[in-house]
Amino acid sequence: MGGKLKVAGFIALGALAGALGTIQLTAFARNTLAPLPLEELQQLAAVFGMIKTDYVEPVDEKKLITDAISGMVAGLDPHSQYFDKKSFKEFREGTTGRFVGVGIEIGMEDGLVKVVSPIEGSPAFRAGIRAGDLITRIDDTAVKGLTMDQAVKRIRGEPNTKITLMLFRKSESRSFPVTITREEIRVQSVRAKMIEPGYGWVRVSQFQDRTVDDFVRKVDDLYKQDPNLKGLVLDLRNDPGGLLEGAVALSAAFLPADVTVVTTNGQIAESKATFKAAPEYYIRRGGPDPLRKLPASIKTIPLVVLVNEGSASASEIVAGALQDQKRATIMGAQTFGKGSVQTVRPLSGETALKITTARYYTPSGRSIQAKGIVPDVWLDETAEGNLFAALRLREADLEKHLGVPDEKKDEAREKAREEARKRLEEQQAKAREIKPLPEFGSADDFQLAQAINQLRGRPVTVSKAAVERKAEVKTQ
Repeated sequence: MGGKLKVAGFIALGALAGALGTIQLTAFARNTLAPLPLEELQQLAAVFGMIKTDYVEPVDEKKLITDAISGMVAGLDPHSQYFDKKSFKEFREGTTGRFVGVGIEIGMEDGLVKVVSPIEGSPAFRAGIRAGDLITRIDDTAVKGLTMDQAVKRIRGEPNTKITLMLFRKSESRSFPVTITREEIRVQSVRAKMIEPGYGWVRVSQFQDRTVDDFVRKVDDLYKQDPNLKGLVLDLRNDPGGLLEGAVALSAAFLPADVTVVTTNGQIAESKATFKAAPEYYIRRGGPDPLRKLPASIKTIPLVVLVNEGSASASEIVAGALQDQKRATIMGAQTFGKGSVQTVRPLSGETALKITTARYYTPSGRSIQAKGIVPDVWLDETAEGNLFAALRLREADLEKHLGVPDEKKDEAREKAREEARKRLEEQQAKAREIKPLPEFGSADDFQLAQAINQLRGRPVTVSKAAVERKAEVKTQ
């Protein structure tokens, strides 16, 4: 589909763009090798030799081998990946929430990088970059035609190096350059605030190393503001996932001790596991239980979980566990549908393989692969309805996604996305301003307002148009 308009979920620069992953970092290298197909390996060696001797110009041998490995892994599914030295370093930075860059959250709009928000205190924030600014050039490279990942890699770099961004600011109808010095940025994956007396909001944007500690600190701050909290909204919208242990811990914060959070199943023995709401299932590298500081009432406080099409993997584990255990009301839209676990296996000190090793299942045994979590209460994005929802990619839209047995592809899905794209492009062609979605947690956040209504027992404006999207398989 060659549409001009592209809508992307928001990411923090430096986070692994498009990861949408549930990752286990406790992996170990396997010492056993499967029997090798000698005939096919001989053919591979023959191709390698022909390229070395016959190609129009010399080719680096190491690059040939790396490209062969990358192609072999990329043919498996959308989430398996070979990490070379550079990409492995970036991946590890993404899980820690630390990276070197300018400090902006970005999306894509009409082929350009759009600033969603500068991170407070970052170089971009200090330079005066604003939400809504469009980046048209990165140093000497035009942004048009770059993917999100390519743009992220160009903006990132080494600390204390300079980068020049050419910005277009719609509100002032002008373009201007901004030169920024890169520095280490720390991403806060958890935000929280009181929405109104007695009702709090906690947003988790990604599951990183420090997410659970940050979550405990933010919840503690809410209880300090109001020790008699009456309700809580857990916001997982556009949360692409991250560390499996973080998802288990966040679920355990709200669930009774030792109930099942998620199970996994795959080909190898270590992929067959059950994770429960107990410290031994989420504490890494030893140490005390980070949840011990939470007030006891967190286990019983009325809870709403907000999700949307961008809620994936680890965030779907949390939503599925709280839904199956009847601990929370899930509100919003059907989630992304990534029901697989990736394990990182080191190949050397500087390279690794991220490979899909298991499917995960909710406590009741549901696989959400290519389907997602269906909310208990459907909500539109705004009071005016859904503008962008049909355009958002989900797991079932990705090439080579893991299939779901005995399910048929929903042919109406692609048609709906094409029609939605055309409508938005027609609005652009007529110079009509497309109102952006409000910032999560703001006074204009329609879905959050409905979540608070649910907690207070007030009427909720449910979606009249949203329908469940069935699990799909790709025809090969």
